Amino acid sequence: MAHAVLSCLHANLAAVEAVLDDIDRLGVDTITCLGDLVGYGPQPNEVVELVRSRGIPTCQGCWDEDIIEGLNACECSYPSQLAERRGQLAHHWTAAQLSQDNKAFLASLPMSLRRDRLVFVHGSPNSQHEYLLPDMEAFAALERVVSAGADTLFCGHTHRPYVREFREGSIELRLRRPDGEPGPEAERRVDLPVRRIVNAGSVGEPRHGGTEATYVIHDMDRDTVEIRRVPYDVERTCRAILAVGLPPPFAWRLRHGFEYAERADDASHVCER
Repeated sequence: MAHAVLSCLHANLAAVEAVLDDIDRLGVDTITCLGDLVGYGPQPNEVVELVRSRGIPTCQGCWDEDIIEGLNACECSYPSQLAERRGQLAHHWTAAQLSQDNKAFLASLPMSLRRDRLVFVHGSPNSQHEYLLPDMEAFAALERVVSAGADTLFCGHTHRPYVREFREGSIELRLRRPDGEPGPEAERRVDLPVRRIVNAGSVGEPRHGGTEATYVIHDMDRDTVEIRRVPYDVERTCRAILAVGLPPPFAWRLRHGFEYAERADDASHVCER
């Protein structure tokens, strides 16, 4: 039995369609989405309606919350003031485009989903906005998994897929007395089962250095995770970004698979090979 996990669709219809086609081709019936259906991309209504029509269980992402709660709801960081202004423009454009029905759907999404010992969130169990980066300090990362009551924690938000496993074994805790001095009673060992963080990357705005949409397949019988990369019609989305008047650097970074596009002021070339 396998299920697919996808995240960060970002109103990129061509990428979402390609990923769903790949999932269907593999014969996988169970799909979970980790949010950010909208933002940056040119087809917010079409993507939300596709997710709704497929009945895909979905968490609320930070962009989904941002559209419902207002611009200041999202605590996501930007690499520069210029990038922040572009993000604000995308917010206002997306909010103006979305139908009331689709806004109501985004508002109804839960913060997390659970299937037995599998937990699904957008950012982390603590917040939609927290980044669980692959180099996060190990004890803090493990705490996020344990606090969620999960064996495997699925997340997105970073737009970069990875699997991080905390091996079965034990750790030694050295606690200190209130005066700061170690005491013999402060040392103990804690046995840990295998725990894991799986980041699904991004369907609609990959930032892994390539243009392919990413998602993951979890085989529950073998307890294995496969990161899948799916080519899609990037030029179709780039042209749509330019046509609706969103900032051209959004198209530039889609075409290159990177987050930073501060020098790409003229993106008229982005759809050329």
